[in-house]
Amino acid sequence: MFMTGTLSPTDEQDMWRVKHGGDPDAFACLVRRWERPIQRLCARMTGDVHRGQDLAQDAFSRVFLRRQEYQPGGKFSTWLWRIAINLCLDDLRKRQRRPEVALIRESPEDALPIVETLTDPGPGPDETLAALEQSERVRLALQRLPDHYRSVLIFRHYEGLRCSEIAEVLGIPEGTVKSRMSEALSRLSVLLRSPV
Repeated sequence: MFMTGTLSPTDEQDMWRVKHGGDPDAFACLVRRWERPIQRLCARMTGDVHRGQDLAQDAFSRVFLRRQEYQPGGKFSTWLWRIAINLCLDDLRKRQRRPEVALIRESPEDALPIVETLTDPGPGPDETLAALEQSERVRLALQRLPDHYRSVLIFRHYEGLRCSEIAEVLGIPEGTVKSRMSEALSRLSVLLRSPV
């Protein structure tokens, strides 16, 4: 029996359609698939959920505007990660030149809706609070790391990329990724041991 319509096009196939025809449906599929991971990356890099959402939007705008630059022989995800991380690093450099003051501190992790929290038979309030406090400590420590260490940690431990993929995204040797990872984990450990 022959089945049709069961396989979704790959990212590369969708991007080919965007590149050669400006296909809005293919572009919408790419955004749907990649919006959350790119928002997570940007929020973790900047330490600001709302800024992360803005940068993710900028990343997708840039993908569409620069669609002719996409090389079909490469992985779409590598190209997209590279665009997003470069936007984050540019944003961080700009903010260092003219610092902004945040009025509200938010965690890059989405908060659970209240209804789910009340009906969830999971951990109790004390365990949830302890987990949130630990998560906040990690988030703050992560923000204190230099950008080049933070980026490898985020790609590896939050987004699950392999060292070879991180090397390709960042355009550095795999050995450099591994040494940065080691140093980043060491520095993060020191930051987490120090009093807040």
